[in-house]
Amino acid sequence: MNTFAIAGMDVLKSDYNRDGFAIARQLFSPAEVEEIKETFETLRQAEFPRFMDDGIKDPNDPLFQYPRFVHPHRFNPVARRYMLHPSVRACLEVLIGEEPVATQSMYYFKAPGSRGQALHQDNLYLLVEPGTCMAAWTAIDRSDRENGGMMLVPKTHQGNLLCPDQADLTQSWSGHMTKIPKGLKAVEIPMEPGDTLFFNGSTIHGSGPNRSKDRFRRSFIGHYAAGSLEKISKFYFPLVKMDGTDYEVGISAGGGACGQDWVGAVH
Repeated sequence: MNTFAIAGMDVLKSDYNRDGFAIARQLFSPAEVEEIKETFETLRQAEFPRFMDDGIKDPNDPLFQYPRFVHPHRFNPVARRYMLHPSVRACLEVLIGEEPVATQSMYYFKAPGSRGQALHQDNLYLLVEPGTCMAAWTAIDRSDRENGGMMLVPKTHQGNLLCPDQADLTQSWSGHMTKIPKGLKAVEIPMEPGDTLFFNGSTIHGSGPNRSKDRFRRSFIGHYAAGSLEKISKFYFPLVKMDGTDYEVGISAGGGACGQDWVGAVH
């Protein structure tokens, strides 16, 4: 197991409790980062069916040329293995306080020229009950302001889920945008390949466009919940225990920040 999982847990927990997010530096080894990168490049070149086109139809759009993968663990064993990575599991056990369960995997290429994703809250889509979800966002490339690195709003994990407004689609591929509460502001989180950012399902976060000329901002992302959850949005079935077995819980729908008709979504 990566030495961080032993040496850095107290700091990780303290940072997470204070801000709603925390970084485990170099949680993934260079060899692991390279394996993830090569796996998804092979899938893309093989013209694997797109599991999420996000409604992007313009063939000149970088997001059409490099679409994101959603739930790749359902068809690719490498993605499934890294979603259940033992060091990620160790960190989650400390942050969640119990055995976690995996709910989703994703991979973003974010090629040069790609739009970002407007600020949002993950649990508005996953609808984990009780409690919330948690993301483990691993940088595959260096991530900074120029290539559309992550931005988070500290302490918003202490607030409620907010129904989003319409985002600027010239800057964001997603049409949802969550306003920052008064008195708070987003901070940039520069990351190196192999760093993993953990954040709470209520923490407001997002990213700007990739304004670089030749730098990708690839990332591998897992979403998780406490194993004691009772409900989740139907778009995340089947869940995966950390031993690799599938299982299901109840379906969560309606009554959230966006009203009775809101049933969550793939995000």
